[in-house]
Amino acid sequence: MSASGIREGGADVSSGRRLARKAQRSGVFAVLARLGFAVSGVLHVIVGVIAISVALAAGESGGASPSGGGSGAATTRPGPGSSGAAGRADETGALASLTATPLGYALLWAVVVGLAALGAWQVTQTILVREDDRRRAVARRVMEGFKALVFLVVAASALAFALGGHSSAARTIHDLSVAAIRAPGGAVVLVMAGLIVLAVGITFAYRGVTRDFRRDIHVPAGVPGVLTVTVGVVGHVAKGAALGIVGVLLGIAALTADASQATGMDGALRALVSLPFGGVLLHLVGVGLIAYGLYALVRAPTARL
Repeated sequence: MSASGIREGGADVSSGRRLARKAQRSGVFAVLARLGFAVSGVLHVIVGVIAISVALAAGESGGASPSGGGSGAATTRPGPGSSGAAGRADETGALASLTATPLGYALLWAVVVGLAALGAWQVTQTILVREDDRRRAVARRVMEGFKALVFLVVAASALAFALGGHSSAARTIHDLSVAAIRAPGGAVVLVMAGLIVLAVGITFAYRGVTRDFRRDIHVPAGVPGVLTVTVGVVGHVAKGAALGIVGVLLGIAALTADASQATGMDGALRALVSLPFGGVLLHLVGVGLIAYGLYALVRAPTARL
């Protein structure tokens, strides 16, 4: 989206839009946002690898989901850097895996800075959405706002790890779901949250199938461009499928008043194992998440900011 000019349709833009455009003109802000895409790509690759390892372990155990999945298990989640945390197929596992590397904590701080900047960038994108159709504008704002929230939450989780603490996405979602179910009207809120996540997942998949994501990047010429679009298609569809499962599980939790059904990415991916050909599906989603990570890495230098 262009950040030039501070007038639209002959009228002054709001102060919020003015500030958002001013922020997007900052070269430092843009560099940090690109760092955010890069670290997001690394995290997606790690989650994809973990998902494939879960599928392999499930195959060796006869199709049963390995321990560590589901929100109920989150009550005894190990600390950062432990084998249990590193085995989670979500950002918790990815962050824990980073801490186990020689440059682990330096990488964690890069994740904190990059994703915080990228989350802030997505906030400006949410503010600056322009669509002639009001419903499309609302849908795009929800999409951009959801991405901003995810980036900021993962940045906060990385900060907790970097400061020596630990964080569990599944535990957080489980606790929030329990609170929602117990609160008056909370189940409705949880259903709405599930529908939003499901809608975002469908949007990711749609953008992959239609290759709409190409608007976000400067597609390289030749073979690099073909490879970029290919991993973008596969990655968007896979991430959309994973988010869709999360949304469905949130809805089930609300409708059955069973918070143990509410889970994050790790639980959603492990839920695939119990399905017919679940191991194959989990392998495909894992490969897809790796593809999305590679796309994000390519997007870092080529994003239209």
